[in-house]
Amino acid sequence: MKSNYNKFPVIPIKDHTCISGWENVTDKIKEGIPGIIAVECYPGVFVEEIIAEFKDLLNPALIINTSEAMKPESEISSMVEPYVTDDPVFGYMTSLELEDYFDEVKITALKKEIDTTDGCVVIVGPGALLLHNQPKLILYADMARWEIQKRYRNNTACNLGKTNYTEAFAYQYKHAYFVDWRVCDRYKKRIFRNCHFILDTTKPHQPKMISVNAVLDALKQTVSSPFRVVPFFDPGPWGGQWLKEVCDLDRSLPNYAWGFDCVPEENSLLLGFGDEVVEIPSINLVFFQPEALLGKQVYESFGDEFPIRFDFLDTMEGGNLSLQVHPLKEYIKEKFGMNYTQDESYYMLDAGENAFVYLGLKNDINPENMMADLEKAQSTQTAFDADQYVQKWPVRKHDHVSIPAGTVHCSGANSVVLEISATPYIFTFKLWDWERMGLDGKPRPISLEHGRKNIQWNRDASWTEKNILNLTAPISEGDGWREERTGLDELSFIETRRHWFSKKVIHHTEGSVNVLNLVEGREVLVESPDESFAPYIVRYAETFIVPASVGTYTITPYGESEGKECATVKASIRMDRMKEKILK
Repeated sequence: MKSNYNKFPVIPIKDHTCISGWENVTDKIKEGIPGIIAVECYPGVFVEEIIAEFKDLLNPALIINTSEAMKPESEISSMVEPYVTDDPVFGYMTSLELEDYFDEVKITALKKEIDTTDGCVVIVGPGALLLHNQPKLILYADMARWEIQKRYRNNTACNLGKTNYTEAFAYQYKHAYFVDWRVCDRYKKRIFRNCHFILDTTKPHQPKMISVNAVLDALKQTVSSPFRVVPFFDPGPWGGQWLKEVCDLDRSLPNYAWGFDCVPEENSLLLGFGDEVVEIPSINLVFFQPEALLGKQVYESFGDEFPIRFDFLDTMEGGNLSLQVHPLKEYIKEKFGMNYTQDESYYMLDAGENAFVYLGLKNDINPENMMADLEKAQSTQTAFDADQYVQKWPVRKHDHVSIPAGTVHCSGANSVVLEISATPYIFTFKLWDWERMGLDGKPRPISLEHGRKNIQWNRDASWTEKNILNLTAPISEGDGWREERTGLDELSFIETRRHWFSKKVIHHTEGSVNVLNLVEGREVLVESPDESFAPYIVRYAETFIVPASVGTYTITPYGESEGKECATVKASIRMDRMKEKILK
């Protein structure tokens, strides 16, 4: 059947317009000059493109790149080293502020030059307002993290305060995750509402500009109804072929391993202003509409972070994931500065013959023998016999297994997992990777020492079967529908519910953001009983978010699914577990 998956979901925005193209952007800016223009830039934005276009079209008397005011690169490297660390994968969440990157002597000299220049002055780059805090016009050039990652891979972006364009992607990503994004998100939240316009430069040489007031109102409109973030997909050494067909992806690539369908920290939002579409980071919605999106109690416990993540792991006609374990809550806080950990679950969106998961340890194994064999495999590049130590379980489509932190696990070949988890998504300690290389031809990093300190050795086959394997229980039922509790175990703060339905079924956010995926059925219609939002169509395998403020909503089979049984999986935050898990 032909894919109907929407890869570019646009959120229609009322009552605002957008300016596109550098000539139109600069024409709008000219209405207010001469004067001082500050163009704040998120790391990854092509600062040189903005400078070149402004030089050509504005002809300013002076234009300054904020990098001119930063500390020497060697000094910045020393400053960030405690947070970047020498670990190949992990760092520590930084407490640095953007001001720490700047040299006061250089700032003083540039401020003097600005103050003595007649005519238009343009300051471009991260920290533009640190060089002049009362410009006539303030623009913010924003960038979603996934686009930044693509630029790292293409050697067209560098880390904050550095010129490391050709550094290995893994290093640049780690540096950004633990340092750049933390520093610049804190700064963005401080200055965003003081800016006049937002620049979308995601597509080179095709800028879009909208007022900050329009963006803030667009975010307010977005949290009044269900919506989707823009998914992105990535190949991997174990990747499969399922996502290509279901999500209509590029068939020429060898595989797709991951589909990130709800990771608001890295995804973007497409906002439709008439015929123009503006792309902004979806994390802005969490920053500037946190209570309406998350719910009051969730916001109070997590702050402006989105605590639920949905993504796809495609191993159909592919290979096993790496054998792995996630850190315990105390460990992730002490070692990496994170406040909560990655409890997760595997919902089997599809499964071929002989599909399986490794989950938990075999009964009565010797931990020292297992670690010795893992170390031997790592040092000598010989095979590790996972079947000797880790329990393998057969799985079928729609099974749902829980994976609390500290549990050894991995999904096997010939399945498609909808991974539902808490958000700290890079904290995977790989124990064994089946003697294969990464897509760059190099071994993927193994984290045996981290793993050793987090494996819960009592989680053997007997414990697994009783506590985390396919935990499905009926909750309620009505005319044409039934509800089940599935998935995450009682240790997790995420609750998952599955609804099977051939007729309209009523849902309520109950004060928590809801994240859902249509796991069975061609398409469904999401509606408001009081018509507070327009009817919203969701298609097979699409993940969508229902803000806490929406309250009651209904889902009904639609189009080709009318009269057929559909199913959604819904995740929300368990209010009874939240404070115990987060604040204790």
